[in-house]
Amino acid sequence: MRWEGRERSENVEDRRGMRGPIVGGSIITVIIGLIITVLSGGDPMKLLQQQLQQKPPVQAGKDAGGGAPGAPREDDPLAEFSSVILRDTEVVWRELFPKISGGQAYQDAGLVIYDARVTTQGCGSANSQVGPFYCGADGKVYIDLEFFNELQTKFKAPGEFACAYVIAHEVGHHVQNLLGLLEQVQRKQDNQLSVRLELQADFLAGVWAHHAQRKFKILEGGDIESGLNAAKAVGDDTIMKNAGVRPVPDAFTHGTSEQRKRWFAEGLKTGDATRMNDLFELPYEAL
Repeated sequence: MRWEGRERSENVEDRRGMRGPIVGGSIITVIIGLIITVLSGGDPMKLLQQQLQQKPPVQAGKDAGGGAPGAPREDDPLAEFSSVILRDTEVVWRELFPKISGGQAYQDAGLVIYDARVTTQGCGSANSQVGPFYCGADGKVYIDLEFFNELQTKFKAPGEFACAYVIAHEVGHHVQNLLGLLEQVQRKQDNQLSVRLELQADFLAGVWAHHAQRKFKILEGGDIESGLNAAKAVGDDTIMKNAGVRPVPDAFTHGTSEQRKRWFAEGLKTGDATRMNDLFELPYEAL
């Protein structure tokens, strides 16, 4: 993937070395908990919300270990890569967002790089085992860069474009948040709506990649396969199988591997952000 030497975003905070309280659990633990919740007749969406809301919010820029966030070091390739990709999303969505929002201007997402654990301004605390996540309350994406290594080893999805897909997917949630979709779905607490929301973020990640390629020529041989593999690797059914658990469709919150791969590919192929509502108009079985 071509990214070296290009402009970096100014909206990246490096909080590595700062420490907050450890909460939450691994992705696999959360999924198993969802299965148990569904089978026992409970509300799985409440369990998901609890993972990021177990601690009260603190002031922005503060953490239990003290200190303040700053820009990433220039000699840190993964941080530089993340900053360049975030900048690419800013350029693309500043152009596309007015077309899907009735003329509203795009507001840039923030990106927080941390290690081990982090405290957000509006979504409580989390540790790196929950994976990358977006906090709509403060408009920021949070990621422990070690996840990119896990993407290659644990999820068998190597390649820089796979990592770019992860960031673009979370920024897709930011786009949804600016449009008011994120709050609407979370308020209804419905698993099928949650799946639609996640597949829509995959689609928006593909839309970003389409336009980033047009503007910056980012793709090299094997990159598309790398991104599609990443989308497939984080499907609910694949994660459950890898955890030794029989997939339970009623517990799905992000979509199957094939669904995630399909919608990322669709966005990549068309680049048509106006089709994002298809995810909420199609019958659930057609996704």
